[in-house]
Amino acid sequence: MTCGCSYVCIAMEALDQLLMACHCQSINLFVESFLKMVAKLLESEKPNLQILGTNSFVKFANIEEDTPSYHRSYDFFVSRFSEMCHSSHDDLEIRTKIRMAGIKGLQGVVRKTVNDELQANIWETQHMDKIVPSLLYNLQQVEETESRSPSPLQTSEKEKENPAELAERCLRELLGRAAYGNIKNAIKPVLMHLDNHSLWEPKVFAIRCFKIIMYSIQPQHSHLVIQQLLGHLDANSKSAATVRAGIVEVLSEAAVIAASGSVGPTVLEVFNTLLRQLRLSIDYELTGTYDSAINIGTKIIKEHEERMFQEAVIKTIGSFASTLPIYQRSEVMLFIMGKVPLPSMHHAMEIGKAGENRNRLTQIMLLKSLLQVSMGFQCNNMLTALPSSFLDPLLSSALMEDAEIRLFVLEILICLIDRHGNRHKISSISTEPDIAVLKLKVDKCSRQDTLFMKKHAQHLYRHIYLSCNEPSNIQTHYEALYFLLVIISIELANEEVVVDLIRLVLGVQEMALNNEDNLPANCLSAMHALCAAYLSLISNLTTVPAFCQHVHEVIETRQKEAPYLLPEDIFTEKPRWSNSMDRIETQLLFLQSKISEVLGGSGYNSDKLSTPYVPQLTDEDRLSKRKSIGETISLQVEVESRNSPEKEEKAPAEEITFETLKKAIVDSVAVEEQERERRRQVVEKFQKAPFEEIAAHCGARATLLQSKLNQIFELTIRPPPSPSGTITAAYGQSQNHSIPVYEMKFPDLCVY
Repeated sequence: MTCGCSYVCIAMEALDQLLMACHCQSINLFVESFLKMVAKLLESEKPNLQILGTNSFVKFANIEEDTPSYHRSYDFFVSRFSEMCHSSHDDLEIRTKIRMAGIKGLQGVVRKTVNDELQANIWETQHMDKIVPSLLYNLQQVEETESRSPSPLQTSEKEKENPAELAERCLRELLGRAAYGNIKNAIKPVLMHLDNHSLWEPKVFAIRCFKIIMYSIQPQHSHLVIQQLLGHLDANSKSAATVRAGIVEVLSEAAVIAASGSVGPTVLEVFNTLLRQLRLSIDYELTGTYDSAINIGTKIIKEHEERMFQEAVIKTIGSFASTLPIYQRSEVMLFIMGKVPLPSMHHAMEIGKAGENRNRLTQIMLLKSLLQVSMGFQCNNMLTALPSSFLDPLLSSALMEDAEIRLFVLEILICLIDRHGNRHKISSISTEPDIAVLKLKVDKCSRQDTLFMKKHAQHLYRHIYLSCNEPSNIQTHYEALYFLLVIISIELANEEVVVDLIRLVLGVQEMALNNEDNLPANCLSAMHALCAAYLSLISNLTTVPAFCQHVHEVIETRQKEAPYLLPEDIFTEKPRWSNSMDRIETQLLFLQSKISEVLGGSGYNSDKLSTPYVPQLTDEDRLSKRKSIGETISLQVEVESRNSPEKEEKAPAEEITFETLKKAIVDSVAVEEQERERRRQVVEKFQKAPFEEIAAHCGARATLLQSKLNQIFELTIRPPPSPSGTITAAYGQSQNHSIPVYEMKFPDLCVY
């Protein structure tokens, strides 16, 4: 036997030398006989002959041919080399050599065929389904190989003989040669291999595989891998939560590796798929089954596993968003916000207890996703990046009864507005902030920011004001409200905004004094502490000495007499508040008249500062189930509280009785109903009336308007009569007075 093997080795050596000596024009005449000999060796049961045949094939594969052979087939070699990659020989050393030979053989087949379209197409599914799993199978053995600890002198040799590393190099080479149309055929066997061997649940190997893939393929093809993974996630939508979580984790890692914008042209489709999976997971968690109809034998769903999957999806959404440019992130945020079920005309809310649970879970998960997307969001023009179609529903969520949802909204607003990372510099809430130590980055308010605040400021202030008046608020809510006020002051503030924010905070103080909704003592103390902390910070930022002095005096008085009104006692791990919040002395409060006086002397708008802050009621409050605070505000009645610190400084207010309030509410409802009916009639008329009738109606109104304008112009141009009826000119002559048109003062209604 040994003698026979020696003859075979000599014969193959002769064939190899003959092959290398062949000229390119005549090599095809010899190759067929050569490949038959190699095939015979590979069919042998002797490992050394298999390795010998493989080495000869590799030498042949490295020869570049000028003229391809149209009838040459490599199907047998692909199958045989793949089989050798799965060798299970009893001897570990021989098994390693056979597997190494199989991997080298596959590498030779790839090199021989991948760049020649006239050769056998190695990218066909039948070949990829053999090559890729064979390489992955050897990649799995890396841990077993690494568990052996070779001596330092043997390390380099062992590394060279490691099938896992050779398989990785071969896989990288294969993927690096993949063109656009071949990516799908190369990735599908990877997904099937991970499915068949249950490798999604540990997810370590799956992540390693796709890291190799993402780093090996051409960068412009990255989005194709993402799409393959998303499609596989949809196909496994009824698999176990651990399997789906593994796929999502791999997606997250792939998104981080992919270059910016590599998600491809279907950006929203990526997020749509992830949000759909999030919604399905919520349904699975609530129903306990993967099917709408409960059947015998359905899988048992573990709630904690579904929660882990949901968190993985949210993390992946953030990973994808971090690779996108600002304008696409704005679109994604608007897209996610459109999916949040809100109690308005534009969002469908499910009814019943089960529906309420589903709505709440969906709202929380989508807002968590939105928070992930908003992290690190930086834009120069907030007016275009955060349109009304996004801000309005987001702020509407801030008025919902669920405390957790309100907190998410506040965190999202902080992330969106904080463009310079100042939030993390403010680690604690104190009445003695050291601005120099904080090193806050304060830029001058740009024109775009000014326009943004002119459009959205009052809407934003109103929601901050109403958010303070929630009985279910906890310490975290008031801390978030404080940070939001500070971030607005740093990022978007000019003199007008500073005045509005001070009015807003003083309005919160007044609301805590009145306590019309009977808030608990901890909420009232937190509101007073919030006001103290913010006014202390803003006084340091404005650097108006008299303003700083007044704030400092009130804080010193509180430290001596009422420390439960300061953040140092409230915003701690063990807050201390007083249950007797009914009566607070004047010296413990920040006086609006005093602040208006001192800031007015420094150039701020004193008239506006002296006006109490009263937000307007909108339909949003009714849709979001606001309580009596909304209806109280809608009356716009400026009633001075009996606990007001400035009671002596103002004229006595008109007496308001229960009947007066009741009449005002009834009247306002009736007026609203009449206005709504009038609008409905107008819309119906313009929808159903003939064109001639509408034209005649509009023409009549235009004629009436023109006649009124003519009367106004006549009254304006006509000179007012003097006491003597005439005006004496400088030269003693009597003449009618005529005013030039450019000096006329027209009424406001006439000026456009």
